[in-house]
Amino acid sequence: MNITKNKSIGKEIDLGLNYYQKEDQVLIATDCIIFGFNGQNLKILLIKRNFEPEIGKWSLIGGFLSKDENLDEAAARVLKTLTGLNDIYMEQLYVHSNIDRDPGQRTISVSYYALIDVESHNYEGIQVESAKWFDLKKAPKLIFDHDEMVKKAVLRLRRRALTKPIGFDLLPEKFSMKQLQNLYESILDKKIDKRNFINKINSLDVLNKLNEKDMTSSKKGSYLFQFDRKKYEKKVIEGFNFKI
Repeated sequence: MNITKNKSIGKEIDLGLNYYQKEDQVLIATDCIIFGFNGQNLKILLIKRNFEPEIGKWSLIGGFLSKDENLDEAAARVLKTLTGLNDIYMEQLYVHSNIDRDPGQRTISVSYYALIDVESHNYEGIQVESAKWFDLKKAPKLIFDHDEMVKKAVLRLRRRALTKPIGFDLLPEKFSMKQLQNLYESILDKKIDKRNFINKINSLDVLNKLNEKDMTSSKKGSYLFQFDRKKYEKKVIEGFNFKI
């Protein structure tokens, strides 16, 4: 057996075996809270679990970390594999490590949340037949500590939406001011004064008004806008703070 002695700490180390084989082994998972917006309501994508424990109950989309990837890569892989979605806004949220959080085995989960526009994405790549969009307020009870994950994600989303333009990731490329207001009302869960909201958005100077209208809202129609990401990034370099 190949053994050496580390003189600095006076301990023998077995170079032929896993250094940590005597330590407890735990699983690491990633769970993703996928928020969507359909122009009216904030939504969440859930799946009906098809294996034990808690088979047949509603769950977040998740999976386990592989040895050859980091957490961000694992979360992106799970999302891509199960939904076909990639290249969308995703942010690491929280580490969930309660001892008894998963009755199957000791598992630590790192939650992420993702933002997509429901109507503009193609879901042909989705691998889970039971996946379903729910209005956030009408979502069913979830397994394990997934409801806690959703609550934390909602709080983070609210903070981020007020200080960063991540809300535009929930909108189609072209949107009306009414859609934008509906989005922020859904995220913040409160009514917003229309005039004050429009004035605030206009003062940020990060939208381009288009010569196109949404004719579904009224006979006159509503002008459409686009978020100018390049203008926003340039303004940030110059010291601009996005704040709703």
